[in-house]
Amino acid sequence: QVQLVESGGGLVQTGGSLRLSCAASGSISGINLMGWYRQAPGKQRELVATFTAIGFTNYADSVKGRFTISRDNAKNTMDLQMNNLKPEDTAVYYCNANKWGIAGRTDYWGQGTQVTVSS
Repeated sequence: QVQLVESGGGLVQTGGSLRLSCAASGSISGINLMGWYRQAPGKQRELVATFTAIGFTNYADSVKGRFTISRDNAKNTMDLQMNNLKPEDTAVYYCNANKWGIAGRTDYWGQGTQVTVSS
């Protein structure tokens, strides 16, 4: 099992910045992709950004140029720096990690952290 704990959410005004952190523990060996997802009220969970084990990143079009994902494999942490925040960024943000094994892909999720951007 992999445990993921997010921190860093909060309330910020439009144009402000927040930094989210995710700490991984447990059976972390073999983690491939880590990423951030978000879910706004009444909407489906969507991908925000991902970071592969070998350093490739991917961003949703809506956050490109504003958000930066980073990963420290030595510390088993992953951060999301969010700049120029907009009200539409308001959501619960979830840390995700996945591993591939005999049974296929297994996804692990954190408990989520609320980000609220006021207009």
